[in-house]
Amino acid sequence: MAAQQNRAPLFEAVQNYLAEGIIPFHVPGHKQGRGLPELTAYLGSRALAMDLTCLPGLDNIFNPHEALAEAQALAAEAYGADYAYFLVNGTTSGIQAMIMAVCQPGDKIIMPRNAHKSALGGLIMSGARPIYLHPEVNHEFGISTGITPEKVEEALREHPDAKAVFVVYPNYYGTASNLPAIVAVAHRYGVPVLVDEAHGAHFAFHPDLPPSSMEAGADLAAVSTHKLLGSLTQSSMLLVREGLLDHRHVKAVLNLAQTTSPSYLLLCSLDLARKQAATQGREIFTRVLSLAEQCRAALRQIEGLRLLDREAIGRPGCWALDPSKIVVNVTGLGLSGYEAEAILRHRYGLQVELSDLYNLLFLITVGDTPETVAALIAALRDLAEVRVPRKVCKYTPPLPSLPPVAALPREAFYSETKIVPLEEAAGEISAEAITAYPPGIPLICPGELITQEIIDYVNVLKRENADLQGLEDPEFNRIRVLKKVAYLESQAWALAGST
Repeated sequence: MAAQQNRAPLFEAVQNYLAEGIIPFHVPGHKQGRGLPELTAYLGSRALAMDLTCLPGLDNIFNPHEALAEAQALAAEAYGADYAYFLVNGTTSGIQAMIMAVCQPGDKIIMPRNAHKSALGGLIMSGARPIYLHPEVNHEFGISTGITPEKVEEALREHPDAKAVFVVYPNYYGTASNLPAIVAVAHRYGVPVLVDEAHGAHFAFHPDLPPSSMEAGADLAAVSTHKLLGSLTQSSMLLVREGLLDHRHVKAVLNLAQTTSPSYLLLCSLDLARKQAATQGREIFTRVLSLAEQCRAALRQIEGLRLLDREAIGRPGCWALDPSKIVVNVTGLGLSGYEAEAILRHRYGLQVELSDLYNLLFLITVGDTPETVAALIAALRDLAEVRVPRKVCKYTPPLPSLPPVAALPREAFYSETKIVPLEEAAGEISAEAITAYPPGIPLICPGELITQEIIDYVNVLKRENADLQGLEDPEFNRIRVLKKVAYLESQAWALAGST
């Protein structure tokens, strides 16, 4: 099939359908753009005409056997997987389907504490019991990195009944755990490895990038092809390696989360992004990595900036680094990352991917050119020349201990709750999560016991003006907790029902 990677069968099927000039008496109601002329005038009639539904010749996302099936088979081959499924609900739906495919209510799953919030949704929907691992932390940049094979093995020895190991690879900042070693450890225990590869969809297409999850031997991976390849926002793929898992069961679970009205614009963009990466990936990413290195070399010369660079590789939790992600610590300019982001946007017309207390994150992708990179370098050089250094918050106290688990995330989600002052919440069971940036690791998750240590830590971070996220209360003075009486009654009812 390798010779067919230069085809885009689903995109070709859509083109053929439109070429027939068929008069539509089916959804969507705008009828190829005629019913929404303002948007059609802005986007163009061709784009609106491609907004189709599942029709003869265009296949069906729930049971594909025509053009979509061929497109997915080409994607599986390109990524080195046994099966690939196109996602139009974002990588979120893929992550949740992975967890639901391996875990039933009460089953254990080993995962890093800083997993994406979509993983929490997967825990709630599956009823799984998380066994959290603290990721490593790079204190110089104030960011969490990855988990180590040693911690995974320790968790598997302690929890041999775990149904899966969940890995984030790479993380948002481009640091990658030693996934091949983690896979080897998990497979020795007969446990599948699920990978949130949202930020690594490009890894499969150039030898100077870290190995892809499929190359590393993972069993399931959700990849955001829209992030660093060329497909449209909200389009992703779920990759399956058979052996420990049955692709038919994975697909059945995925069908629970997939929409019955998939966007053919998104599906076609996946088909074309795969075609481009499979046939031109080495050439394209040679250019991307060259641009990224040119950018890094220039930024290294700017006084006051520090880059997350190759020196980080080999530290705990950072087995490899994605060089196309450029993390710049700006505290040497007397700025927080948030302040620098605002200045770059309003004064220089540049928008970063992410800012935190210390850093800015820039992505160099298939869409960049020497001109865009030159604009970035010039803006940061000018910013450094006009800044007067001042003290920036650099205090990041050690993280508190992981709190005891009092209820599963699913139980916490469905239980009755009440709101109490955070200062009085010690001993309560949290119904919300609190995450501190830096380093982006949750202090408390739904179903966990709130400790005085966590309350004290939150108060320290509030005084330091750190970024706290997760509570309904933006001031972080009040927190939603479980009503203990209602929770105990539900537990008694569940126990009675099981006898």
